[in-house]
Amino acid sequence: MKIVIRRAAAVLPAIVLQVLLYLLLFTWLRPWATAINIVLGVLALVFVLYLVTRRDESTYRILWLLLILTFPLPGALLYLMLGNKHSMAPIRKRLEKAAPLPAEEDASGPLYEAVEKEDRRLAQTLRMIQRDTGFPLRQGRETEYYPLGDDMFPRMLEELEKAEKFIFVEYLIIENGLFWNSLTEVMARKAAQGVDVRVMYDDLGSISTYTRKDAEALRKRGIRCVAFNPLLYVSGTVSCRTHRKMMIIDGKTAFSGGVNLADEYINHITRFGHWKDIGFMVRGEAVRSFTRMFARLWNAFTKDPVPESCLTAPAGESAVTDGLVLPYYDSPLRPEATTNELYIDLLAQAEQYAWFYTPYLLPGEALLDAFVRAAQRGVDVRIITPGIPDKKIVYRMTRSFYPVLLEAGVKIYEYTPGFLHAKACLVDDKVGAVGTVNLDYRSLFLQFENNTVFYHSSLLRALKADYLDTQAKSRQRKPEDLRVTFGKWLVDGFLRLIAPLC
Repeated sequence: MKIVIRRAAAVLPAIVLQVLLYLLLFTWLRPWATAINIVLGVLALVFVLYLVTRRDESTYRILWLLLILTFPLPGALLYLMLGNKHSMAPIRKRLEKAAPLPAEEDASGPLYEAVEKEDRRLAQTLRMIQRDTGFPLRQGRETEYYPLGDDMFPRMLEELEKAEKFIFVEYLIIENGLFWNSLTEVMARKAAQGVDVRVMYDDLGSISTYTRKDAEALRKRGIRCVAFNPLLYVSGTVSCRTHRKMMIIDGKTAFSGGVNLADEYINHITRFGHWKDIGFMVRGEAVRSFTRMFARLWNAFTKDPVPESCLTAPAGESAVTDGLVLPYYDSPLRPEATTNELYIDLLAQAEQYAWFYTPYLLPGEALLDAFVRAAQRGVDVRIITPGIPDKKIVYRMTRSFYPVLLEAGVKIYEYTPGFLHAKACLVDDKVGAVGTVNLDYRSLFLQFENNTVFYHSSLLRALKADYLDTQAKSRQRKPEDLRVTFGKWLVDGFLRLIAPLC
């Protein structure tokens, strides 16, 4: 309810301003009403031309075009507040003023050369990610894949017990319960032993689950705690959240995936049937990338920066090699939407199959076309979505994309036991990604996310086995299941239009 009130508060000033303008036009300013409407029309046209020349996703542009042409004054005001990256200037300034990270030597050249020998096109894609994000390709070492949060939870506890130098935690949602409280007990004990323990959570994401009093209680136990982008008042940065999920231990071990730190994610409590989520653990050089990701945002929201010794901590010795790994994070402040471009690229390169997990299927036009084109040329394209929704309106929006995908030959399955929160893709047995990125506009374009690409890694075999097991528990949707009436078409069209706001 608080989130709804804040969103309403963001829109209310613009609506009030438009109403006041109309009142003035019909009363005091009646003699100049025509001239004022012409001026507003010209300004609306200027805004339209500005939007048309931008590289925003087409669906997003259409939404703002309709809003501004219909309601020039509130539409323009809302766009300036919430609809463009200039409104995120405060976040950008924080990041620019944050303590800089030490330069890191890039030793990825030979790794890219190894990929190029097998697949030059894929090597170009991986180089694109490094160019856009600054994170290099790493040698894979030890990895573990977790088909459920239930499996990940005990491993996190085990690895926390081994911590000697530092523990860094960043999650969208933290909620008191068995999962979080168990982690907290270990971290507090480690903090008392001199381990540097830091926790960052998203203020809006945890608004109903973790209060400032909870954060203060954590600090009293010796754990540094910071809220990302505190929601003190409604501003243009309200939609700029950290949806990232990571735990880094001593620079040697990192956990990530879709699992938040709340009890439904480990099926300790039941909210929407069985909660299907996935995660992974990595060791070795890839962990250094996670540490730098964490430090980048932490340093922007605190005057207590991550020590350089943590950023240069040795990754630990391991003779095991396990493919290649490229961890990175998406930022709404960059000109390119990295994961959106990655998935479009991988769909274009797929020869045999391209399988996806996603809880929300609200892709932009470019990604939607990539799914369609891959399926039409004979690639086995599959998407598994939830069978039980956590948000009914978003569930309806997800289903509004089914007809065009099914008609093109994409296979869609719904996880019947409950809610599927996993986010992953797998292509042709050789490359895949697991992370926090949903296939919706908010994840792909507006939030900080983290994703990890795996190439010829044992993790991909585990991911494939899990995918097939999950598919066996899911219901396949068929075109004949989706009878489209005029009323349904009308509602779905409207939902597709506003999808970028959800």
